[in-house]
Amino acid sequence: MTSIANETQSTAKERSPITVKTVLMNKWFLYAVSLTCFFGLWDYVAYKKILGSSLARPLEVVEYMGYMITHRLAGNSLWGHVWASTRRILIGFSIASLVAVPLGLMMALNKYVNAIVKPIFDLMKPMPPIAWISISILWFGIGEPSKVFIIIIGTFVPCLLNSYNGVRLVEPELYDVVRVLGGNRRDEILQVCFPAAFPSIFAGLQISLSIAWTCVLAAELVSARSGLGYVIIKGMNLGRPAMVLGGMVAIALAALLTSQLVGLLEKVLCPWKREIEGL
Repeated sequence: MTSIANETQSTAKERSPITVKTVLMNKWFLYAVSLTCFFGLWDYVAYKKILGSSLARPLEVVEYMGYMITHRLAGNSLWGHVWASTRRILIGFSIASLVAVPLGLMMALNKYVNAIVKPIFDLMKPMPPIAWISISILWFGIGEPSKVFIIIIGTFVPCLLNSYNGVRLVEPELYDVVRVLGGNRRDEILQVCFPAAFPSIFAGLQISLSIAWTCVLAAELVSARSGLGYVIIKGMNLGRPAMVLGGMVAIALAALLTSQLVGLLEKVLCPWKREIEGL
């Protein structure tokens, strides 16, 4: 069916014949090969005890994760520990993003705010979040506030930096188009600046979320009675590799889920973002 007014044409895609080459080049087939090789190598190394008895086989990890779901560790099942870590992530990540994103936009749009905030930000930016663990315990004790504080520190920098750069890297020609059409400064910000900066902002949120899981794990390894970091350190102390790897797998799955949720939010809020086909 052809539409002359919209200059669009929709045609049915012809199915190409299935050959050995198309199967070998199919991305889902390559995904399956990659995962099979990874788990096969893991199982072989564990079975041959190349790393000694410190590496559990994949099936043992799955079985122990099933055991942790039905049995409690320090008063929580595996789901309880997953939720404990996720709750800390959500609180710290939300606080950091709600402060850092608007502050980064203001720094990029207002030279006075930039002059006040940037020197302090540049001073704090190189400092690794893990370095704050000791001082956070001194300030807030070993409870929840210290863990949330570490997450805020770790996620603040990427959120602010990407928001700042997202505005600074907008093409100047786009602003010229708004002025030619009779727009004012408000139109430039709302119609050009924010929409163009959104992809960069969400890239910063994705990076911050990844760092948040690193920070919560480090905080829980030091002082916690719940969370996946506690599961991992407990497994190490008890000499149970399956428990350690089970906690690591749970972290990977939880981090993947939260990352996918941020990705879905990005598609809703900025549907104009271009995607590179084939990636």
